[in-house]
Amino acid sequence: MKKIIFASLAMASLLFAAENQTFDPKSVKDHITIKMDLLDKNGNKAIGEVVAVQTKYGVAFYPQLNSLQPGIHGFHVHENADCGATEKGLGMKAGGHFDPKNTKTHSFTWDDKGHLGDLPALYVDDKGNATNPVLAPKIKKLSEIKNHALMIHFGGDNHSDHPAALGGGGARMACGIIK
Repeated sequence: MKKIIFASLAMASLLFAAENQTFDPKSVKDHITIKMDLLDKNGNKAIGEVVAVQTKYGVAFYPQLNSLQPGIHGFHVHENADCGATEKGLGMKAGGHFDPKNTKTHSFTWDDKGHLGDLPALYVDDKGNATNPVLAPKIKKLSEIKNHALMIHFGGDNHSDHPAALGGGGARMACGIIK
């Protein structure tokens, strides 16, 4: 009886250990590591990285970020590979949301009528960390996002242009170049 109990505990421990293994997106052969900076007029600050991985369901983005404001934030691929400021504000050289089909519509990540760069909102915990991955089913290949920018906005994102344009995300908080 002791052998059965011991064997059962050993098997349960192995199963528990297997289920709690974390996935390392960098272990995937084809991935892109995007270094992210908090935008600041006195100089940007490194806040971590986002790893993009091509899956059969679309491109998945795995954030490992810190020093962000807690809450839900707009998260998008932007047109230009430039996180610089203009007279209009920080990160404005990134241009608008990546929209190669010229839809001019902000929408859900699964709606083919919207920007290709529309991603699910990014969740930041109460300690300022973002670690929950998001999936972009419209983006099929990593090559589609190369030479663009990845942007985090201060406000949330309702995936619509109403009542506020571009989901109401507001000012640009953090940015990284997708190489």
